[in-house]
Amino acid sequence: MFTDRPDAVTLARLHDEAKAEAVRLRREAIDDFWRGANAVWQRSVETGQATAERSAARWKARLIRRTHERTGSAPTPNPTVHSGV
Repeated sequence: MFTDRPDAVTLARLHDEAKAEAVRLRREAIDDFWRGANAVWQRSVETGQATAERSAARWKARLIRRTHERTGSAPTPNPTVHSGV
């Protein structure tokens, strides 16, 4: 009815291995976390920049229209806008 128990040296070795594995897994999890956080941040920067550029283009077009409405002249085509050709 007696079970064989590992000796103190074996237990210490197993404990050290478990701690080393925990350190490795923790480092891996931290790297994964920051890699994911960096990807989210990068997407938000790109999305924010695209939104700001679209807003600026709409504001500029509206300003041009309003200026031409007030002066009574026809708006000229914007040379920076590409026709997709």
